[in-house]
Amino acid sequence: MTKRLFIFGLGYSGLEIARLAMAAGWSVAGTVTGPDKAARLAAAGIEAHPFDGTAPLAARALAGADHVLCTIAPGATGDPALRSSAGQLRGSRWLGYLSTTGVYGDHGGGWVDETTPPRPDQPRSVSRLAAEAAWQAMGATIFRLPGIYGPGRSAIDRVKAGTALRIDKPGQLFSRIHVEDVAAAALAAMTRPSSGTIYNVADDLPASNSEVIAYACALLGVPAPPIIPWDQAVPTMSAMARSFYAGNRRVRNDRLKRELGVTLRYPTYREGLRAIAALPGTPPKM
Repeated sequence: MTKRLFIFGLGYSGLEIARLAMAAGWSVAGTVTGPDKAARLAAAGIEAHPFDGTAPLAARALAGADHVLCTIAPGATGDPALRSSAGQLRGSRWLGYLSTTGVYGDHGGGWVDETTPPRPDQPRSVSRLAAEAAWQAMGATIFRLPGIYGPGRSAIDRVKAGTALRIDKPGQLFSRIHVEDVAAAALAAMTRPSSGTIYNVADDLPASNSEVIAYACALLGVPAPPIIPWDQAVPTMSAMARSFYAGNRRVRNDRLKRELGVTLRYPTYREGLRAIAALPGTPPKM
């Protein structure tokens, strides 16, 4: 019998999860923000339903979906998927929710794991933690993700576009995860008992922004942009960009490997960026 997965939010991560699930023989459906994208995905074999988070999702959309995953960020009125479909979701065999490691807050560059008490210090992370709690109360597996990168969304792409900056905030480290490893973690959890468990889905090597950009430049054979000291960068940054630098932590992934048996395809940013640099694409701007 074909297993059916429904994904709230067929965006960057949701689509990668959909592709991997389909390759493993799953039937996949999900939500998109508009009818044009729904039509494109239908041509690729994905049943997509327009959903803007305000109007209820049609009951037929979730029919037969025994596995449901949500990738949508909560809004001002809470989680749109739960608000729309909580009653139907209670009968699902497995629920999953993509959250953020931002719920841990700032730890001064120290390590955090799933036993670290959350102390979010950004409004969007506070909302995420509330959404986590609502999904976990439904029995959902929670995936806490740091910055997600991959083809089209990486330091390689920024260097090629001429938009890469090397901002130096002393001691600042970021954890990352390749989108393919996000998908692999989700599929692993769907096929193993994981109800209500929290998993950090992060790679093995937290690193600074300037280090990652310099490595991308070396792969492309172009000069690295000059380092911009933090105090000079701040006045030119958006509030959203500044908020990403507010939390300084390194994220442990031991539970992901131990309990779900996940072996990261891209254990550090180096393997991930090398793979992206090897893809066909346009030459970098000089």
